[in-house]
Amino acid sequence: MLTTRCADCDRGSVLRRNDVKNSHTEVRAAVAAQRVHHDATSSRGGNALTTSMGAPMNTMRHWAAAVFVVATSGVLSSRAAASEQPNGDVIIEWNQLLQRNITGPPIGQPRNYAILHIAMADAVVAIDRQYRPFHAKVWAPSGASGEAAAAQAGHDVLVSLFPATRAVADTVLANRLAQIPPGRRALGVQVGMRAAAAILAWRKNDGYGSANPNPQPPAFLASTLPGIWRPTASGPYQYSEIGNVEPFGLLTPSQFLPIPFPQLESTAYAEALNEVKAVGRAPGGPVAPVRTDEETRFAQLFAGVGTFANVTGPFRLWSNVARDLSQQKSLSLVDTARLFALTMAATHDSLQTSHYSKAVYRLWRPETAIAHADLDNNSATEPEAGWTPLIPTPPYPAYSSNMTCIGSGASRMLANVLGGDSQAFTATWYTASDAVVHAQPYMSLFQLGNDEAHSRIWGGIHYRFDIDASQVSCPQVADYVFDNYMRPTRLE
Repeated sequence: MLTTRCADCDRGSVLRRNDVKNSHTEVRAAVAAQRVHHDATSSRGGNALTTSMGAPMNTMRHWAAAVFVVATSGVLSSRAAASEQPNGDVIIEWNQLLQRNITGPPIGQPRNYAILHIAMADAVVAIDRQYRPFHAKVWAPSGASGEAAAAQAGHDVLVSLFPATRAVADTVLANRLAQIPPGRRALGVQVGMRAAAAILAWRKNDGYGSANPNPQPPAFLASTLPGIWRPTASGPYQYSEIGNVEPFGLLTPSQFLPIPFPQLESTAYAEALNEVKAVGRAPGGPVAPVRTDEETRFAQLFAGVGTFANVTGPFRLWSNVARDLSQQKSLSLVDTARLFALTMAATHDSLQTSHYSKAVYRLWRPETAIAHADLDNNSATEPEAGWTPLIPTPPYPAYSSNMTCIGSGASRMLANVLGGDSQAFTATWYTASDAVVHAQPYMSLFQLGNDEAHSRIWGGIHYRFDIDASQVSCPQVADYVFDNYMRPTRLE
């Protein structure tokens, strides 16, 4: 009998598919509870976010984060940097520079963001000493400039990852260093060099180089079996070997593997298929899509297609949310560095979790399922020839949702670090030339992630249970990273 891993079982154990047929009811309940309670705030600023099985989230996590953000931003200072308390502008500067120069397939981009920001954060905390380093324990002499260390680390990583940026990176670095007293600058530069070298060495052989986006021969060939993924117009399976890449914070990419999707014969499967069939169809056919103009806009915005072709992608979007909130709260250099490092690490590991689950489950996409609904042995589904989604189907299986994991991981980490989910900000999408195409105000980090998640149903490329699974597993990823990395040294 077919067996599969369960994220809530002991490592190495298995669940029979028949034994978990009711698990999706629990998952849906957990997701619903999270949506209802995500903005319930305690008197100390904590949240009543829920865990994967609906239990209240540890509100002390948010309370402690809020206390340390306030304390370290305005009061505490290390002996090494007693005369220097810069803000986080240097962290944001190198994030923006990476945004403008990053290239390559989207799935590989979070790795670049994480390497950059972990190197800068480890350089800063080596001097500041308020937090444990994410990875590299770098020695820093008294009096070294954290600002210089961050700038040098950012420069060295960016130039290593994207050599064509050297000229602009050299100019940005020189301008930044010119503002810092020579003695502190020289010491900080050495710290930054060591931190960048350590992080680059760590990730040099992390498996990404062999995780070919288009392996030949393809790792998974077309199948004629019902429910099993078949290539669509977007082409062969991309990044099928992502599970071989070392995560930044997790032990393995399967640590928070989603539970199996509903069986094809189930009511839950039929409901999800019929939902995406109705709301996610492209316009112009014999049947009109059942979605609002706003839902259409969000689907195209997050996909970067249609009238919103080539606008801000999800990694740039969440980087800018982190930027705006860090500036809004006047975070110090060390707290800004930590915020970005943890958020980028959580985003990478969340995306890796969902993309690895696609290789495990290999579920067919809605456009394939709708065309071949006569094969699913479910009387509640009907095939429709020629059905097409609003946005293009990506070149890999459906379960679980990558876009949902990006938003769930990033939003949960920002909530963890900043002390709560209730945050006022505006999500802004730009063209390649930085012209604003859409600005959406939010009062909750979760809500932006939730719109990002549902955009894939509205776009016709995901089932609701894909979304639900990612909204359970990827907040767990963020919580694990937050609980185990860059903890305040005063708690030791």
